[in-house]
Amino acid sequence: MTAIIDGIEVEKINTGIFGAEDQDSIYVTRRAIEKVLQIRSDNSVPEDYSLRLGTQSGGCSGMNYILGFDSEISDNDRLIESSEFNFLIDNKSLFYLMGITLDFVDDVHGSGFVFNNPNNAKTCGCGGGGHH
Repeated sequence: MTAIIDGIEVEKINTGIFGAEDQDSIYVTRRAIEKVLQIRSDNSVPEDYSLRLGTQSGGCSGMNYILGFDSEISDNDRLIESSEFNFLIDNKSLFYLMGITLDFVDDVHGSGFVFNNPNNAKTCGCGGGGHH
């Protein structure tokens, strides 16, 4: 389902979790969707592959995000259908991904996929800046 957030067109991915609210959905911007489709095409990734979103511990903020194509579905995975391609999210990662927006940026600082998580500070916590 398409929605507009902050003037940006996004695809709303329902997590399917009972009792979850709109803000718990995962959002993917149109820019990110177009980039995923381009990467899939450029690399001849079969169309039946899903886009895996995941998390793993580690990294500066305690969490690393995982993004990639996958054809393997395990018992712990949730398959979420979308208009352009399907998403695979393992049950453990799903909790951490609720409410995020996946975007693709291309600016003077470089280009790449960005996970914007409203539940975490957008900056790295290494500076010890504390809360305001």
